Amino acid sequence: MFAVLTPARKVLWRLAALFSILALAACQTVAPGGGPRVDPGAAVPVALLVPRGSGNPGDDVLAQSLENAARLAIADLDGVEIDLRVYSTAGNAAQAEQSARQAVGDGAKIILGPVYAESANAVAVAVAPRNVNVLSFSNNTTIAGGNLWVLGPTFRNTASRLVNYATAQGKSRILVVHSNDVAGQLGNQAIQQAIAASGATLAGTVSHEFSQQGVVSAVSQIVSTARANAADALFMTANSAGALPLLSQMLPEAGLGPDTTQYIGLSRWDIPPQTMDLPGVQDGWFAIPDPQISATFRSRYQAANGTAPHPIGGLAYDGIAAIGALVKNGQSNALSGTALTQAAGFQGTGGIFRLRPDGTNERGLAVATIRNRQVVVIDPAPRAFGGAGL
Repeated sequence: MFAVLTPARKVLWRLAALFSILALAACQTVAPGGGPRVDPGAAVPVALLVPRGSGNPGDDVLAQSLENAARLAIADLDGVEIDLRVYSTAGNAAQAEQSARQAVGDGAKIILGPVYAESANAVAVAVAPRNVNVLSFSNNTTIAGGNLWVLGPTFRNTASRLVNYATAQGKSRILVVHSNDVAGQLGNQAIQQAIAASGATLAGTVSHEFSQQGVVSAVSQIVSTARANAADALFMTANSAGALPLLSQMLPEAGLGPDTTQYIGLSRWDIPPQTMDLPGVQDGWFAIPDPQISATFRSRYQAANGTAPHPIGGLAYDGIAAIGALVKNGQSNALSGTALTQAAGFQGTGGIFRLRPDGTNERGLAVATIRNRQVVVIDPAPRAFGGAGL
């Protein structure tokens, strides 16, 4: 059973930190074409910044998973040698900045991590004068740009995939329902941008307080707005730890069910697995990484380490895979911003991905639904990038 609108669970480990809005952005620091020269024939020093030492047991688990995944990626490289050096950030910006300065002083040519947005921003600003690029594990696009990339899955990427799919299926009048906290506002922005870019129609927006009463109070407005604007799809930012259980129950009861209006979710509706038992999420659409490739990574990680990877542990594998692929090309500018953003992209733990010049990323995602409480892929993840987008 779900406890509706309990304090946010630690599925993404300190989500608020990942989505914190920062006054100082690294995008003001260095042009994206920069980067240090490397010797492709020698071991390339790579710094991995992990949140070990914060006093939070979850951070230590995440730190170990990131390191394990990075070392698994290094073992998979063919013809490339990586000198991985691991530094602890204690989960805070000041220590992260100090560790980054030490790493660059020790000869690091690129930095993987850290996890939290404030720390990633501080690291990028600190090492920009040394012409070093940062591949952070954050998904906060407000810090992206210049010498800082975010590797985490972004709202913009997910929203674009789902809106484009919906439009192709004839669901082009989309009502957005979002919480009025930071994550909900960023999600709403991403969905609206995707709607505008796809040529679909924004059939209104309804926000709700991040509370049980806030959701209950918003239901009648959601229903009336959908009917007034002839919405044929309802795109929600809610997740299972927040408003999703209540919305998926109350909206059908109020006459706006998935039988008449397509439900779409910005979050994954299969995590945790109990979410799939909710009647209201049946036949809803959401995005997931390539399930076959993801399962292969989890299996290999489990075999190597005796435990499952952390939900974002694979981002360290992705970072090493990108670095290795670029260094293997034999160019001394392999870790420049220009090289990192090459259009073909890379193969990661959840399928293809590529880094954008604006510091964000694009990932090849599958569209999935829930049928009989099971995940069913209804549009497979692409296996290659084409043109300017998928």
